[in-house]
Amino acid sequence: MQETSSQPTPASSDCFHCGLTIPAGSNYKTIINGEPKQMCCPGCQAVAQTIVESGLDNYYKHRTESAYSPDISSKDLSDNLLLELGLYDDESVQQGFVTHDETNSSAEAILVIEGITCAACVWLLENHIKNITGVEKVSVNLTNHRARISWKTEECKLSHLLAEIYRIGYQAHPYHPDKEEQLLEQEKKRATRRLGVAGIGMMQTMMMAVALYGGALQGIDDKYVTFIRWTSMIIATPVVLYSARPFIIAALRDIKTRHLTMDVPVSIAIYGAYFASVWATITDSGEVYFDSVTMFTFFLLIGRFLEMVARHRTGRAGNALLNLLPASAIKIVDGEEQLIPAQDLKTGDRVLIKPGHTIPADGLIITGSSSVDESALTGEYLPIRKETDDHVVGGTINVENPITVEITQVGGDTQLSAIVRLLERAQEEKPKAAQLADKVASYFVAAVLLTASGVGFGWWIVEPAHAFWITLSVLVVTCPCALSLATPTALTAATGTLRQNGLLITRGHVLESLANATHVIFDKTGTLTEGNLSLQEVVPLSNLNAEQCTQLAAALEQHSEHPIARAFHEQFGELQATEITAELGQGIQGRLDQVKYRIGKPDYAAAITSSSAPALPQTSGQWLLLCSEEKPLAWFRLNDQIRREAKQAIEQLQQLGLTCEMLTGDNSSAVEEVAAYLGINQAVSGVSPAEKLEHVKQLQEQGAQVIMVGDGINDIPVLAGAQTSVAMGTATDLAKTNADGVLISHDLLRLVDGIRLSRKTRAVIRQNLGWSLCYNLLALPLAALGFIAPYMAAIGMSASSLVVVGNAMRLNRLPKHRAIDNQQTEKASEELKANSAQ
Repeated sequence: MQETSSQPTPASSDCFHCGLTIPAGSNYKTIINGEPKQMCCPGCQAVAQTIVESGLDNYYKHRTESAYSPDISSKDLSDNLLLELGLYDDESVQQGFVTHDETNSSAEAILVIEGITCAACVWLLENHIKNITGVEKVSVNLTNHRARISWKTEECKLSHLLAEIYRIGYQAHPYHPDKEEQLLEQEKKRATRRLGVAGIGMMQTMMMAVALYGGALQGIDDKYVTFIRWTSMIIATPVVLYSARPFIIAALRDIKTRHLTMDVPVSIAIYGAYFASVWATITDSGEVYFDSVTMFTFFLLIGRFLEMVARHRTGRAGNALLNLLPASAIKIVDGEEQLIPAQDLKTGDRVLIKPGHTIPADGLIITGSSSVDESALTGEYLPIRKETDDHVVGGTINVENPITVEITQVGGDTQLSAIVRLLERAQEEKPKAAQLADKVASYFVAAVLLTASGVGFGWWIVEPAHAFWITLSVLVVTCPCALSLATPTALTAATGTLRQNGLLITRGHVLESLANATHVIFDKTGTLTEGNLSLQEVVPLSNLNAEQCTQLAAALEQHSEHPIARAFHEQFGELQATEITAELGQGIQGRLDQVKYRIGKPDYAAAITSSSAPALPQTSGQWLLLCSEEKPLAWFRLNDQIRREAKQAIEQLQQLGLTCEMLTGDNSSAVEEVAAYLGINQAVSGVSPAEKLEHVKQLQEQGAQVIMVGDGINDIPVLAGAQTSVAMGTATDLAKTNADGVLISHDLLRLVDGIRLSRKTRAVIRQNLGWSLCYNLLALPLAALGFIAPYMAAIGMSASSLVVVGNAMRLNRLPKHRAIDNQQTEKASEELKANSAQ
């Protein structure tokens, strides 16, 4: 280690830069002052390397403990700390946790905040940071202690933001799954030690208290009373100075920032009772309550410990997604296998995925076929068959055969990273209930302090001897811990449960709006149906034969990813179309050999000819018309298969009291057949994207709360217009980005689960808020009248918090639904196909 005479440095087994424990298997090193130093993660390695390359090696010789101590709360930051924070302005250091938007010169960072204790802390951080010049948006999550900050890079630097967070008594670290895992483990160890000291101290002081109570009833010599009092004080002192230290640090921080949190009344109660008991012991007068002090501290720490465990479980669930990616990959170089770090992969690399190995990044299978386990992403436990030219997602597992994959997306561009970003966005956005709880918590603390002061003053006039302890009981019993936890614990538990089961919530309001929904509107192709349209029939209308017409249509559709276009991709030949333009919801136009062609809806396609659209063929189905500038050329009939779970999903949604409708641009007879089979009474066909949006707006004007489910670019306007929008997992990237939720499991029954769980979440939040308020309203008058002792108040306050957290944990499981009868569904689907062909 670097030699220093007076300043602390990390242990040999810790990261040389940040002081955290180095995880097993990490091998990150930086040469500092000519010696290799171990680092815990790529982030620390990058920062350390930047320090060295900048000629600032002396930083490590003179750094102070404040560079990595978790207890900085001074407004004056050391020069060394400011120097280290300044390194985060380097773009190479920011790569892992900052995204830049060059179009408007802005950046967004995800940080982990240490020191958050309740909703009032979140309110303080958000209001302080958003007032910094250049900050556009800030959101802090109480559950996982992560902050997402957006700012103008020309007006503000990241180092300034980090310094401002330090100045108000918190610490911010760049978010990285490995780093956060270490911070979570470090926090758990500290909490366990504090809880252990408080538990042992409580047991010992209680034994002493029993002796004092017994002596008061049966008589005891004064010398033994004095001995027991002094012994109780000695035992209680480590509890107050060590176990209860986070409360007083947070309270002093809040007082400096002129903002009240629950730590203020808690600290007044603990330290007021302790010093009053110390005074009574030293002067040999009055009563001592060391037992109440240690018991209050112990029960407070138990409540926070259990809340921390629930928070860690949620944080690890999100980290587990990114940790699905393997550390290494087998890259094929000149026909040879080469083991490299997965983070070194680039687009275009070819990797070998053996059975049982995890796919390291998104890619395309170029040789081989196998089954892939996607359960970690979609919640679907059955492996999915993948053939050559099929896409595979990083983090999924190859089950059967070796396959060769060409990498198409790496790093932040992968589907896994996109899911994590959407999940974090959902957790950071607060619904109205959570915003109200954040505001109420601060005012509630002020009300508690005023009430306690009033009660204390009243008892001082009536019975001065009891005034202090009754005031102490009021402070403890009305502590708003449960109120602060009531909403965020429920929302986080429900969001995590839905993600694990295939419904990714990407906006904070979704759980609230799903619970209030009255209508569910579905697109048809790719939503209620599989979206795997196949070409069933070609009817030529000119001197061109069916094959020639099909080649023309395939050339026009070759660059489109619409489900209709994919039906022609297998027919693509040598013809190349130019000047291709797509009319949203209508069709495609292009040129071949200087001739303009159109394919799509009959009226749209026929508009380039001098004649009207020919009559539709008698066979039912979805028909497309191909026309040249001169005349109609051919009819194409397409067919699609209804999703096997669609009928059951519609039935269950209707049982929940929701009205189900279908809006589709398809104007064929297939629309009525699909609607009749699924039991949808209201089906509107042949509508454009604008008409879909207008229909939804009309429903909303009538008071409807609409859920829109779609998958294509043509669904984007209506997805944006509905109160709640859900995109299928197979939807276009643009549709998924604009949606409030994504069915990554492609299973419509997960939408039913989401609505049921959202209603249950609403009930749990109401129960939690009702319990918290009723508890405080009932306990306050009892404490004010002197019927509740301080130790009883400690137990009641902690029990109230545990009830709230335990009630929210009921949302970790989904209600079971009836299994689908596959044989019956397949039989009905075959009957529908037969009817369509007639």
